[in-house]
Amino acid sequence: MRVTERLSSTTVRNRQRRADGCGRADEPSDADGPSCPGSLIVVSNRQPYRHEYADDASESDDDSANADGPPPNGGGPRSTAGTRAITVDEPTGGLTAGLDPVVQRTDGTWIAWGDGDADFDVTDERSCVAVPPGEEAYTLRRLELSEEAVDSYYYGFSNRVLWPLCHGFPDLIEDRSNDFEWYRTVNERFADAVADHASTDAVIWIQDYHLALAPRMVRESVPASATVAHFWHIPWPMPSTFRHCPAGGQLLEGLLGNDLLGVHVDRYADRFLECVDRFLPNATVDRSRRTVRYDGDTTRVVATPMGVDAESYDREARSSGPDRLSDLFEEYGIPTGTTIGLGLDRLDYTKGIPERLTALERFFERNPGWRGEFTFVQKATPSRTEIETYERHGELVRSEVQRINRRFETADWRPIVYTEDVLPQEAICSLYRRANVMVVSPLVDGMNLVAQEYIAASVDGDGTLVLSDRTGAHERLGSHALTIDPTDTDRFAAQLERALSMSPHERRWRMNTLRQRVFDGDIRSWMDTQFDWIRRVHGGRRRSETGPDSKERTPPV
Repeated sequence: MRVTERLSSTTVRNRQRRADGCGRADEPSDADGPSCPGSLIVVSNRQPYRHEYADDASESDDDSANADGPPPNGGGPRSTAGTRAITVDEPTGGLTAGLDPVVQRTDGTWIAWGDGDADFDVTDERSCVAVPPGEEAYTLRRLELSEEAVDSYYYGFSNRVLWPLCHGFPDLIEDRSNDFEWYRTVNERFADAVADHASTDAVIWIQDYHLALAPRMVRESVPASATVAHFWHIPWPMPSTFRHCPAGGQLLEGLLGNDLLGVHVDRYADRFLECVDRFLPNATVDRSRRTVRYDGDTTRVVATPMGVDAESYDREARSSGPDRLSDLFEEYGIPTGTTIGLGLDRLDYTKGIPERLTALERFFERNPGWRGEFTFVQKATPSRTEIETYERHGELVRSEVQRINRRFETADWRPIVYTEDVLPQEAICSLYRRANVMVVSPLVDGMNLVAQEYIAASVDGDGTLVLSDRTGAHERLGSHALTIDPTDTDRFAAQLERALSMSPHERRWRMNTLRQRVFDGDIRSWMDTQFDWIRRVHGGRRRSETGPDSKERTPPV
């Protein structure tokens, strides 16, 4: 969601009323929903709110906030924005949307890279701003990264090394000079920011592969009674693949700074333990309990599959009117009465889009009766285009779409409607609800939230999910989806045929079961489970570190 407002210096000061990053909420927290056992600090590469200057400075200021008074402690914005209009991108899905209300309830702190062009014109001298806009429920601490840092830390080691490594593409690893050193440096900056905000009862929850070194750095700089947890959102590779990782031992040591390490599914947890056992000889691995003892600390590894905000997708789909869908069909030249297949992916080589297109071509070869009757809509989002591998992949996908369309299209029908347009949430949910078949066919995926979003938005209960067996989501949904190996073209095409010929009764039976599973294991349930585990290790750490014979460690000055 994007909010546009006229930002003045008084607005900036109002946003900073609770941006000191200290203390708890003045009012009682809402007890409804997941709760954190201590003072919560979320650490992630991606920030939940981004401030950017609006293209049109004359946009309406109906949503602007106005308040008088100086910022706390005599502080102020790094620079005033005058009266320029600023847009605020708010979380609309995934982790950031799910975590945002939790951090709001705890009056917590969120530390992230500030990548918006107006981000640091709304922060105080500590690079903090209170969010959400107009509510000031918690502190967002932003880190400012140079272009060189972003290129080496994010586009370099994170996405040229760790991403292909963890997804099983060691041949695509690009180990450029200085990338790992920048990765280390940025992880140190995140750890330093955590130390600025951590109290004795802090729960530091680190997110994903961008920050693999940070846990040990954090552990060495925060009170000993604080808890350090981490969720790894992508797959963990087998030891035979992990051995290709530059500085792999240092990554494992970094992650073993955590008290708790979460992954999506059991096989990722087991692979992590296998890697530690093989590559860190001084570590003691207990595979039955999934614990590692290393350097005097114990790390527990848990598998907890992540869900989506199912209720919001259900609600959005039910509110989507036929006019919105008609407008979409008209805009993209989709015949009104056609049967719809849908793919929605980042334009990433792990998502299996070329293999999906090959299966669609085989389907139309074998089923000429569906020509003109079945349209596949592929929404692709360009990603990491600064990396040549991604640019080449995008070119391949576009050329394959054009080739297949030229082969089968008629004067008033194309087999594949392809778009890279940015679509609002309501349009996505309209497509989810309307799609007769949803195809989720990654070559490998840590979980895959799109499959769950589709199910949550299938409020009419008459769609079918075709799902790759190489996704984490398959462990929960595979029994009632139509399973595919994305590289088996003939079987893939056969499953598309089955999806389109399935009886209404079987479709509803499958979808009703899938919806029950998605709602039972939604984002809120996932976070409840996370905080249950965090509560267990947090309580144990506080008891061991604050007992009568212990000395509590304090952060360095």
